[in-house]
Amino acid sequence: MTALASPQWLRTGREIFPAMLEAIHNARQSVRLETYIYADSQIGRQFRDALTSAAARGVKVSVLVDAFGSWPLPAGFFAALLAAGGSVRYFNPLRLWRFGVRDHRKLLLCDGAVVFLGGFNISDEYDGDGVTRGWCDIGMRIENPALAVKLTKSFEELAELADFHRKPLMRLRAFKRRRKTEARLGGELLLSHPGHGASPFQSALHRDLTRARDTRIITAYFLPTHRVRRYLIRAARNGGRVQLILAGKSDVSISQLAARSLYHRLMKAGVEIYEYQPQILHAKLIISDGITYAGSSNLDIRSLNLNYELMLRFEDPKVAAGAHEIFEQILKHSRRIEPGWFKTQSWWQRWQYRWAHFMVARIDPLVALRQFGAVEK
Repeated sequence: MTALASPQWLRTGREIFPAMLEAIHNARQSVRLETYIYADSQIGRQFRDALTSAAARGVKVSVLVDAFGSWPLPAGFFAALLAAGGSVRYFNPLRLWRFGVRDHRKLLLCDGAVVFLGGFNISDEYDGDGVTRGWCDIGMRIENPALAVKLTKSFEELAELADFHRKPLMRLRAFKRRRKTEARLGGELLLSHPGHGASPFQSALHRDLTRARDTRIITAYFLPTHRVRRYLIRAARNGGRVQLILAGKSDVSISQLAARSLYHRLMKAGVEIYEYQPQILHAKLIISDGITYAGSSNLDIRSLNLNYELMLRFEDPKVAAGAHEIFEQILKHSRRIEPGWFKTQSWWQRWQYRWAHFMVARIDPLVALRQFGAVEK
């Protein structure tokens, strides 16, 4: 297969789902699908049937879904796929003492060459144009065998850890091991796992934001570290353009409330904040002085420190041009939050913002990281 000169942006569920299904139908050697949410829905059944057909014709099919994100799936949902020779694993089966660590990655690998990634889960909520129907999200198709090899290795390693029945010493090593940034392969591959210190995504983002003059961010859940907030505020105060498109409608209300606790200080510094109006916003996109980030990670504490995540960083003008075009299109459907907004909020609303911030920024990370490092009895 011929390598693509640049990744192909997939801007809505109407674009990404047909493209992914076509890749599965065309696969002749292997298909690996990884997702946080896999729902028993029309889209979910279409993917299951396509995967089952691929396995029946001799393709090696492996599916990895997060046990928490996909918990509503019926017990026998993948029975036909398993009977055809496919493999299905649930990441971190639900236990009270370790529910906090999740696989939030979204990835499709076909024949060791074709890669799909982004924010899309396998669920009907994402099927639409993001305006009149379906959540607003972004995906990407890349044809790059070298990148696919790295992602295949990562997929297999995570599938091996899926049961989470590791010995105490192995758990401790996994928690404390240094989080590394992979080599550049048609973009800089940033694979993150739970732990302390800066993730590969954080390290790269810190480096880029330090000198950024023009930063545009779309994220479903916004609660960045103090360091990232300082960079954004400094850039805006120094006359740079900083624009954020956040969720006007959210599937996680506490995350939206926590994000709003930051609005006043950011806008006071000159940061422009917009909230997407037509549908739930689930997209993840960062453009900073021509550098583009895309993948599964939100700009919040959970994505940065608690989840397994997958991001790509590009220093490609064509990729950035496509990203700016997507940003402008989403901006058209967003409402700007005016600087005087905070004064219009009641004391009860302000209390909710602070309470949500405390829960999301303090309690959730404390519980999740302790669970990840805990010794199983």
